[in-house]
Parts: sequence; C-alpha cells; structure tokens
Amino acid sequence: MARDDFYKTLGVSRDAKPEDIKKAYRRLARKYHPDVNPGKKEAEDKFKQISEAFDVLSDPKKREIYDRYGTYSEATERMAQEGGGPGFDFSGFGASSFRDIFSDLFSGGGGGGAAGFRPPGGGRAPQPEPPQPKRGDDIEYPLSISFDESLRGLTTNITISRSVVCADCGGTGQVRNAPAICPACRGRGTVEKRDVIRNVKIPAGVDTGSRVRVAGKGHSGKRGGPTGDLFIITKVSDHAFFTRKGDNLYCTIPLTVPEAALGARIDVPTIDGPTVMRVPPGTQSGQKFRLRDRGVPSLRGNARGDQFVEVRIVLPTVISEETKDVLSEYARLNPENPRASLPGLEPAGKA
Repeated sequence: MARDDFYKTLGVSRDAKPEDIKKAYRRLARKYHPDVNPGKKEAEDKFKQISEAFDVLSDPKKREIYDRYGTYSEATERMAQEGGGPGFDFSGFGASSFRDIFSDLFSGGGGGGAAGFRPPGGGRAPQPEPPQPKRGDDIEYPLSISFDESLRGLTTNITISRSVVCADCGGTGQVRNAPAICPACRGRGTVEKRDVIRNVKIPAGVDTGSRVRVAGKGHSGKRGGPTGDLFIITKVSDHAFFTRKGDNLYCTIPLTVPEAALGARIDVPTIDGPTVMRVPPGTQSGQKFRLRDRGVPSLRGNARGDQFVEVRIVLPTVISEETKDVLSEYARLNPENPRASLPGLEPAGKA
C-alpha cells in the first residue's frame, strides 16, 4: 500500500496526533460499521480498510515502520528490527488499544473523546458500560399432525433454520487477536445453519394451536447470552366422525323408532373402540348422553375428557303394504297429537 494511503483512508495528515487518529477512526467506523449497513458490501469493504489503517497508525511502532518504508507487514517489522533506525517515542497512545475503540464505538457517549484518555483537569473520562448479554430469540415451528396422532402423541424429527454462535470468532464478531471484523459472520457473532432436531416428543392430547416447548433450541444469544427456545405449534386435522371441543368429544348416533320408544342397548364408536350405551325407553331425538372418561387425554395431567353422544331418530321406510298396515295400526292405537299444546292449535272450547 502506498505511503500516504492509510492517512488518506482515515482523512488525517501525516503529522496527525494520536488523539486525531482515534477521533477520525471513531467517526468513520460509526458510519461504515456492518451493523449500521446490513448487507452492503461496499460499506463492509470500507470498514475493513479503515480498520486496517487504524491498526497500523494507532500503534506507534507500526506507524514508525509504515512512515519509513511506506508499508507495514511482519517482514518490514523484522527488517526495521534488524537494520535499526532512529528511535521513536512510544508514549503517544498510552494504554489505549484498538479494542478500547471498538468496544466503545456504539456506546453513545463522548462526542469526540476517546476511551483511555484524560480530559482537561486530570479527571478520567467516564467509561462506557460493557455490552450486556442478550438472550436469543425463540423460534416458532408449525407442525401438521393427524387426529389420531394428537390422541396418542408421537416422536418425530424436524429441520429448522437457526442462528448459532460463530465458530470462527466465538461470537465476538471480530477476528481472533486481530482488529478486523470476522468474515465468517460479518461481525454479527452468529451464523445461520439448518439444524435437525431429533426425537421431538409431541404429547398426547395436543390440539390446534398447542405450543410444545423444546428448551434451548432457538436462536443463539448475543455476547454470551442464553439460547432461546423452540416452540412447535401444532395443527390437528379434522376427524370424519368426532368433533373436538377442548378435551371433550362429540358425535351423533342414529336411532330407530322402536329403539327410542322401547329402549335399547346400542354400540357406539369411541377413540378406544366400540362400547355399549344404554338408551332408556321414550328417548327423544336430539337427546344427549355422556360417556365419562372417553374423551381426549388432558395435557394438564392423567385425566381425560368425556364423550357426548347425541341421538337422532330415523323414521322407518315404508317398504311394503304390511309395513304400512303396521304403522296405521300404531297410529290408531296411539292417537296422541304432539302439536296440540302449541299456541293457536288448541281444540275449540279449550282456549
């Protein structure tokens, strides 16, 4: 790199004082940092250039070598050590370092001040608060399952995209032991990866909208913060016969006229298999019966919901003259009128 390029990159003169170099870097770094310009390659390249320039010009020894040879590298440093040269006062920057500037870059304080320097009067400038750990975000993953799977539960594998700590920089966003942003994560400290979460257990009893938590499988935290959680949001398909409301199941069963009138014991489907239900004599259409503990397993414990059975009376089909005669005889022997008590239909003289 040419002799004056580093100075031009930071916009300072060759005789600039350490404080001026530090101020120039802070101003440019705030403008071109990748977090301020996400996805902008030109800003990222510019940030790398100003970081490289500051790394050399902020180090008194490196700056002396750069000024003498017009470039800096380990080779030129060895050459300077072997060939000797005029002495240099290394006290200009004191204990301040590149990391002091980088950690203070977005602290929001010190309009032109620099960490590690004493303001007029001898008092020490207030130091920025260290970055606080931040918990990683949770992930929500929709999962469609069948009605039967929701009743008995299941174990499955799922694939998700989540951020994990960058292995190259350890989550710092910087190249290890170097004043430059990490190229692997572009300074974010985390990288995206597709992750297979194996043996995820969906408990029996989940419904549409249930949230199954898998701890520690969300996005990684920032600056050493804890990892978020994974929440699986279930969507359960409808059943052809049962309707679910909470932990209870509902169904409708047809009933013949003789069964309703005389009473009967009928077979009723349940999620555990057929069971026998007693229908008392005189059962009316639309009447509901309750089968205890025949519903859905509860997520809140070992209890189960109930099953409610509504009966619907099915009228007989007249398939022969003999059937017609039987129904006519029934009507003659049972002359009741179920509409007689309706308003406006009472017999004359009884109003």
